Amino acid sequence: MTNDAPACPDCSQPMEFGGLLLSKREDDGRRTCRSLWRCAGRHVWWGWADRPEEPLEACPVPELFR
Repeated sequence: MTNDAPACPDCSQPMEFGGLLLSKREDDGRRTCRSLWRCAGRHVWWGWADRPEEPLEACPVPELFR
């Protein structure tokens, strides 16, 4: 079995999937899901679920997902 979880951009620890969040994307106005990721170092990142090739972004409200 392979582990497709990304490594944390801050501390390089493996991240754990935290679910999907429906959000409105500013660049095209579409409602789409963001995938939420967090690591043991308590860093929280997210990315567009339909754009897996784009880098993860630091979540601006990590306290909501801890």
